[in-house]
Amino acid sequence: MKKIFCLLLALFLLPCLAACSTYGGNTDSGESSQSEESIGGNSAAEGDNVLVAYFSCTGTTEGIAELIAEQAGGTLYEIIAEDPYTEEDLQYYTGGRADLEQADSSCRPAIYGSVEDMDGYGIVFLGYPIWHSQAPRIISTFLESYDFTGKTIIPFCTSHSSGIGSSATNLHTLASGAQWKDGRRFSGSESADDIKEWIEEMDLDITKINDVSTFDLESGTNGNAPTVTLNSGYEMPVWGLGTYSLTGETCKNSVLAALNSGVRLIDTAYMYGNEAEVGEAIRESGIPREEIFVITKIYPGTQYSNPEQAIQSALDKLDIGYIDMMLLHHPGTNDVSAYLAMEKYVESGQIRSLGLSNWYIEEIDDFIAQVNIMPALVQNEIHIYYQEKEVVEYMHNLGIVVQAWYPFGGRGHTSEVLNNSTILQIAENHGVTAAQVILRWHLQRGVVAIPGSSNPDHISENISVFDFSLTDEEMAAIAELDNGTKYDWY
Repeated sequence: MKKIFCLLLALFLLPCLAACSTYGGNTDSGESSQSEESIGGNSAAEGDNVLVAYFSCTGTTEGIAELIAEQAGGTLYEIIAEDPYTEEDLQYYTGGRADLEQADSSCRPAIYGSVEDMDGYGIVFLGYPIWHSQAPRIISTFLESYDFTGKTIIPFCTSHSSGIGSSATNLHTLASGAQWKDGRRFSGSESADDIKEWIEEMDLDITKINDVSTFDLESGTNGNAPTVTLNSGYEMPVWGLGTYSLTGETCKNSVLAALNSGVRLIDTAYMYGNEAEVGEAIRESGIPREEIFVITKIYPGTQYSNPEQAIQSALDKLDIGYIDMMLLHHPGTNDVSAYLAMEKYVESGQIRSLGLSNWYIEEIDDFIAQVNIMPALVQNEIHIYYQEKEVVEYMHNLGIVVQAWYPFGGRGHTSEVLNNSTILQIAENHGVTAAQVILRWHLQRGVVAIPGSSNPDHISENISVFDFSLTDEEMAAIAELDNGTKYDWY
């Protein structure tokens, strides 16, 4: 009976197989490599509006999908069968599972997991291997699981020989509200340049994530820090002066000393009680306003409850025309509504960029889902004993710059950090100070540093970190110092 069934199935599928020298031309046939750990994983830098969804059993389609995500700046999503395909399931012409599914146009294999926030994507690249000249039926399941109205779908497939042909056009009715672009077949050996050229030819409206994980440190010179381009489009120096605990004339003189040393990034906050002195120093410096980048923050409590009043207070105290970046000082009641109020000042031009301080992975995911402007910066406690490796990588993948407000460990702990034996040895290797080694380490891992100081010599020393670099071995040695020691409560 089984032999008769297989013969009938063969006759049914023969037209589809005529163009294929192997199983449907499928370069992805074989044992499934799917696992729960890969479900819905964003293994590429997350894009503002691009999703690269793919089904792959042996990695060929996955490889092309990864190149597309890399070139388009998109989020990578693997479509995984709830009941994973085995090697036996995929055996050619045996009447196995894949054969049966492809012979039944109504078959809809269940998918494990789902796309988070599908509404956030306007462009969807959809990849699959060719099975009997068609897309696997699990692709139909995927298309019927979401509303693609108004989205652009670009199919792509992998195959030894079959073109994409009807495997794509037959899918159109499953997402009729979408704009379908002509798809393309890949053999699996294409280069990143091939993929890039293909994407550029389509002239898509793709919003790419700017890479903020590395800085062009070679362009910096002592006394002149390079900049990083924020997701807001503005440039910010990667080194600056933190003014926490600096007050009155001490604060004003420190800011003037920093500006005279070439520092162009100044960090302040309502809670520091020195916004007026920072503004006074900037006005008296004689340096053009547009050359200086000023960050300030509003604080939970009364300021979050009355954000317009808090924002206007900062503008008035600084009195420098506009604020380059305003942050929420840390999570608290009414933080979302306060941020939405700050967004209005971005629209008016009185604030140019927005950010957050003391936000971590769980907080950031919940927060950005409720606001309109993606934060350009997250400012956290980061030093050699508390390196926040996962947080830094996570923020970078969102296109958010990371800034360390305790680059030396903070008040009361600086001596301990600067006298670490590993740091001292590396400093001796380069003929520089321990402070310079630590600041260079921050910058080389893509973290902006804003050390505080009221000593003009220390300020000048701190910005002189662009005439040497740490080796990979030295960076690794410092990475080993991370022991999770956090000095502040934020």
